[in-house]
Amino acid sequence: MSRRYDPERRQRIIDAAIRVVGEKGIAGLSHRSVAAEADVPLGSTTYHFATLDELMVAALRQTNEGFAKALAASGLEDAEGDLAADLARALGTWLGGDRTGVELEYELYLAALRRSALRPVAAEWTEETAERLARRTDPVTARALLALMDGICLQVLLTGSPYDEGYARDVLSRVIPRP
Repeated sequence: MSRRYDPERRQRIIDAAIRVVGEKGIAGLSHRSVAAEADVPLGSTTYHFATLDELMVAALRQTNEGFAKALAASGLEDAEGDLAADLARALGTWLGGDRTGVELEYELYLAALRRSALRPVAAEWTEETAERLARRTDPVTARALLALMDGICLQVLLTGSPYDEGYARDVLSRVIPRP
């Protein structure tokens, strides 16, 4: 019996894992639930991802791209712009998109508290984002801005309140040293 060539299968499995976590949370993630969602044999999930931690690492890497894209689209690379306004706009873009995707990213990110395999990915994302911000300010302020942005996002997600770009711009500007 010949094997069917399916170069997209690994990606479909990652996408299915993201959907499963989005619908059922981390507790609902299993090789079996992902295989059913991806419509692939159970053996395919274990072939590509021997453990659930490996699958969650791949899912977290992929979901981290959502915020990176919002930052890239915000004008963050423009050294002359208003950094607080650029970051507030990026948060608005990110939170204004697929809310399930944002929730999922935080759920996977926070899963690193209990799953050590996810910690390097969470740390990598934090480092990369802090380095991007440090191009516009000093490294300490960059980390403070990142922490504040996480706090704003979590408050919006946990309270269900609408994102207030003006508020975000105001509080972010308070952290940025004046020239």
